[in-house]
Amino acid sequence: MGAQNGKQYGSEGKISSSVSSDVSSGGTDHTPEKTPKDACTEEVILTPSSDSQSPLTSLNGRTSSNYSSSVTAETVALVHSPPDSPKTHIGSDKEHRTPINRLPDHVLLQIFACLPTDQLCRCARVCRRWYDLAWDPRLWRTIRLPGELLHIDRALRVLTSRLCQDTPNVCLMLETVVVSCCRRLTDRSLYTLAQYCPELRRLEMAGCYNISNEAVFEVVSRCPNLEHLDISGCSKVTCISLTREASLKLSPAHGRQISIRYLDMTDCFALEDEGLHTIAAHCTQLTHLYLRRCARLTDEGLRCLVLYCPGVRELSVSDCRFVSDFGLREIAKLEARLRYLSVAHCSRITDVGLRYIAKYCGQLRYVNARGCEGLTDHGLEYLAKSCPRLKSLDVGKCPLVSDAGLELLALHCFHLKRLSLKACESITDRGLRVLAANCFDLQLLNVQDCDVSLGALRFVKRHCKRCIIEHTNPAFF
Repeated sequence: MGAQNGKQYGSEGKISSSVSSDVSSGGTDHTPEKTPKDACTEEVILTPSSDSQSPLTSLNGRTSSNYSSSVTAETVALVHSPPDSPKTHIGSDKEHRTPINRLPDHVLLQIFACLPTDQLCRCARVCRRWYDLAWDPRLWRTIRLPGELLHIDRALRVLTSRLCQDTPNVCLMLETVVVSCCRRLTDRSLYTLAQYCPELRRLEMAGCYNISNEAVFEVVSRCPNLEHLDISGCSKVTCISLTREASLKLSPAHGRQISIRYLDMTDCFALEDEGLHTIAAHCTQLTHLYLRRCARLTDEGLRCLVLYCPGVRELSVSDCRFVSDFGLREIAKLEARLRYLSVAHCSRITDVGLRYIAKYCGQLRYVNARGCEGLTDHGLEYLAKSCPRLKSLDVGKCPLVSDAGLELLALHCFHLKRLSLKACESITDRGLRVLAANCFDLQLLNVQDCDVSLGALRFVKRHCKRCIIEHTNPAFF
């Protein structure tokens, strides 16, 4: 990797670099103290996260003005060789007497472990002791970079290069990378992670819409331990699969397997049934799958999913307008393994589909059917009688749900903790009173835009003391 990035590793582990500073002209830059002439540096341009807006006080016994509210755009964090000059050392007796410097190493490590990656890099610039502690391998199992990072590709390249210093060309400690909302993230970063981070287990890059299929294939092919992948909002991604080269190297019995268990493809608008079929065939160990607003999916895609991934426990197909009762019949084949199901705003779903789910998936804990206008009290009856362990239910904006369905829920689902009845026009005081008299564990109740009185709300609060009530009655506090 050294030749590729223009770096050479010296005998003392120092990094030299020919990469010039890359500072945006539109921001206010806060540069570190002048480093020794022999300590070459490489700059990573970072924008402060929300946590870094407040000053870092008590570091070296003083308030760092570089982190004050005057920071308006971006700051510079350096990955560099250890500070050697007296100017960069904490050498005075006054500084040694400060509280932060009297802390033992293991306490400082615990403090550093709470910092995001950009601030950890800044801490490494304070002195030699902090440099050694900040680059302790135990602190680098996770890289978490701010969402507005300007030069995210370069930042990941520099960081992985530094983490490969002790084990050239491979970073064995890094397991988690979170770069969500880094809109300038490109395939270049994923190729870097795939090449140098084989132990990667968790990758979150929600909202990074410049990512392509090929780069994702490279990561899942070269990171065999990857279990958690969040690519929500990556609108160019239409599939998850191994690269052709990876498939050829593996035996036929194992050549189609990817170890991903958690996959979030929310807002991957281009995903179609064919792509879901490929995902299911390769990611057979899936347990958590979120396909919200993947509007091109149909019941056929769900059939393939259940066929290849029988271990799915949580599934969301919210706002997938082509999913119907036939799709729920396929999902019902997951049986008792299914614990979480969201079919919100799937307008083709009726009591028939909910009956399939209730009959075969009796261990359900969470159901979201908001906006499914075809649901009636009969659907709630199936659900209440067959899923007594239900803890969370959302049937908001289901105008055909009335007090009768609510009474059935109250009589069978004693463990109900969260219930949304928002804009259920047929709900009245009678249904709420029965619910409150039986479901003492209720913690959240949404009755916004429901025709219920002030007395009914007070009745609920009196019987369910821990319940937070979301309502639109200005007289109730």
